[in-house]
Amino acid sequence: MTVAKYFDEMSYGPAPESDIEARDWLARHASGFGHFINGAFVASASGKNFDTFEPATGKVLAKLANGGAADVDNAVAAARKAQASWARLPGHARARHLYALARMIQRHARLIAVVEAIDNGKPIRETRDLDVPLAARHFYHHAGWAQIQDTEFADHVPVGVVGQIIPWNFPFLMLAWKVAPALALGNAVILKPAEYTSLTALLFAELASAAGLPQGVLNIVTGEGETGALLVGHEDIDKIAFTGSTEVGRVIRERTAGSGKSLTLELGGKSPFVVFDDADIDGAVEGVVDAIWFNQGQVCCAGSRLLVQEGIADLFHERLKRRMQTLRVGEPLDKCIDMGAIIAPVQLTRIEALVKKGVSEGATLHQAKIDLPKGGSFYPPTLLSGVQPTSIVATEEIFGPVAVSMTFRTPEEAIQLANHTRYGLAASVWSETIGLALNVAAKLAAGVVWVNATNLFDAAVGFGGKRESGFGREGGREGCYEYLKPKAWVGRKARAAMPALSQVKPVAGDFALPSIDRTAKLFIGGKQARPDGNYSRVITSPKGKAIGEVGEGNRKDIRNAVVAAQAASAWSNATTHNRAQILYYIAENLSGRADEFASRITAMTGASAANANAEVDAAISRLFTYAAWADKYEGSIHQPPLRGVALAVPEAIGVVGVICPPEAPLLGFISLVAPLIATGNRVVAVPSEPFPLSATDFYSVLETSDVPAGVVNIVTGSAIELAKILAAHNDVDALWAFGSAELSTTVEKLSSGNLKRTLVDNGKATDWMDRAAAEGALYLRRAVDVKNIWIPYGE
Repeated sequence: MTVAKYFDEMSYGPAPESDIEARDWLARHASGFGHFINGAFVASASGKNFDTFEPATGKVLAKLANGGAADVDNAVAAARKAQASWARLPGHARARHLYALARMIQRHARLIAVVEAIDNGKPIRETRDLDVPLAARHFYHHAGWAQIQDTEFADHVPVGVVGQIIPWNFPFLMLAWKVAPALALGNAVILKPAEYTSLTALLFAELASAAGLPQGVLNIVTGEGETGALLVGHEDIDKIAFTGSTEVGRVIRERTAGSGKSLTLELGGKSPFVVFDDADIDGAVEGVVDAIWFNQGQVCCAGSRLLVQEGIADLFHERLKRRMQTLRVGEPLDKCIDMGAIIAPVQLTRIEALVKKGVSEGATLHQAKIDLPKGGSFYPPTLLSGVQPTSIVATEEIFGPVAVSMTFRTPEEAIQLANHTRYGLAASVWSETIGLALNVAAKLAAGVVWVNATNLFDAAVGFGGKRESGFGREGGREGCYEYLKPKAWVGRKARAAMPALSQVKPVAGDFALPSIDRTAKLFIGGKQARPDGNYSRVITSPKGKAIGEVGEGNRKDIRNAVVAAQAASAWSNATTHNRAQILYYIAENLSGRADEFASRITAMTGASAANANAEVDAAISRLFTYAAWADKYEGSIHQPPLRGVALAVPEAIGVVGVICPPEAPLLGFISLVAPLIATGNRVVAVPSEPFPLSATDFYSVLETSDVPAGVVNIVTGSAIELAKILAAHNDVDALWAFGSAELSTTVEKLSSGNLKRTLVDNGKATDWMDRAAAEGALYLRRAVDVKNIWIPYGE
């Protein structure tokens, strides 16, 4: 064949990366890999091992230790022993350790990249050019946060001992995403890598040891699903950080309920890839290649749902099919391939079954007619067009190289289709009209949105989802807070038991006129409403005197309140100035009735007049605080190492349930409701169960303060019973619950249904008069999701 013919055909020959060093490294561990605990490799306490396989060939790669309860116990004990000393190191000392780890990664980058490609099956070009450099970037970036931790996070301390469970699709990069911030901020780690892909984690352990990382700070326990379950259930772990499937994430939420563990979940996705008719079509086609065929589509944020405007749909699909035909599937170490191997036969079988199901539901199948390697687990680039929004391939995560396509006519329809999913991880918007792209980006239910780009990542830019894609952020300042806890909450003590509700004492009648009977109603949709069940409960003074009655709310009342809150969605889009002004009005109107509210607190709780007045004054001040923050709690602009910016935009979570603490009936209510409405949320609040009259008096303040109907809804009754209803409600996006330990456990367990965000106190009492513990940024941060919108610019 002549050179000219190669230029005519533009065909590729093989360009294999050498694997000699990687195979030598594996050969040195031919007897098997142990766990890395307390700075040394140790065999499983049980002596059990399991094999890991090479996806491209199906051959055994290595023998790994299978972690059991004793191994997890040993790793946790080592981490606990090391953590306090590690946290006490000056930030500069920790920064130097992370810098050393970053440099070690760079010095051994090629070995890491080759081992990763062999172990995972992804192309060497991806591990070499993306995964490993970005992993080093994470350690460099978080070395910086360690250096300035004392000033930037002065009111926070490390969480403590952290259990981290990572997936098989980005084994080394996920390690860096989790280990770097945890270590930087003073925590100790037990990492459980995926059973399919543990090798680069063990290689990293060797490098970390050589770099002088102190013993016990980093521990790695390999194993299968049961090993991860042991980590999740361990009583001496302070936080779990998990990346993986939504199904497993839901189980973890249930199993950690009531444990007091901090939890970060980065779960599945079904990300929309929206192409408008003014988009650069060829650019968008290349975007699809990166969105769904990168890493064989085994990406949680893969742009797997193509939404193409009708006017260009035929042309777009024609060019996409032509581009698919040029993709190359081959051995992972071939530098000329676009796609490597599927992780395992079981995943390949799942992909094949879902594609078959999609075709049976009416989709049109197109697969690139290209040669696949013999042996191993390989699947061709696949497009399913004409997909209905309710088809299983449009709603379920396939986690393979399969794009599904549907069309839309208007931007509004595109937004509706894009948000028609239980997930909310990422999205891409393609349009040459930047105003249109940003308008759509703002309305998409996703934690990350790329404009005219896809699958951009950086250590400085937070990553994470909404809905059933999980909660929490990884990367940047947002991700640092996931590994810290407020100093003001550290010393909280268990809440003292509230006195039993007094029995109403009989009162002998006389000939004086009785007071006019009044039963406080519920407050739903801006109106007073009788409880559905038409039951009420008597509220008594500490001496047993009846001082009022409130409605006994039930499931239908909560349903009505949630519907009203949903209907008030305009509040989330109101200007921050408007929200601030209304909070000032509320404070002004409460101030005008301060004596009345103080008297009510005294009558219900028996507090002295001075203490009651102090609580009202604090409530007014707190309203002023959140009025002040309403137009000042703003996002930031990240500047990742590319030509472009990423806008970190705080967004209202949506409909939030609030179970108010039994104590501080007015101040506790306002301390939780005010930050939520200041940031644009709508609230369904359950007032203090023993002392609800402050809240039912308060709705008359709301009625005279221009608060739109449905923004604040108040349902009185049993805290635990109403919490159960709110926690299980799929249209409630978050739930804050302050009360008993039982209440916290119940809320966290039932919230797993739609993986709503929770804020609970685990039965620990908050001093609501203490501004450090009860006011400000630590509540505002939990009242929003941060959406990162990437905007590349230039040619």
